[in-house]
Amino acid sequence: MTSVVQELLKTFDQLTDSERLEFASEILKRVIHLDFPPLSDEDLVLNAEGLFLELDKRESAHE
Repeated sequence: MTSVVQELLKTFDQLTDSERLEFASEILKRVIHLDFPPLSDEDLVLNAEGLFLELDKRESAHE
């Protein structure tokens, strides 16, 4: 991840909830037109695993 992207994410984290929603909406409007290559099965599995691990961590923190 580049330093520019890291700085954008840091700034995003400092926004209010309504500002985050507005920002995310604008980003989604822009990325919908990008030509992404299709994800491989391996990519999908790795992403799903990461999501499930994060969900497990959050559930454990709330018990």
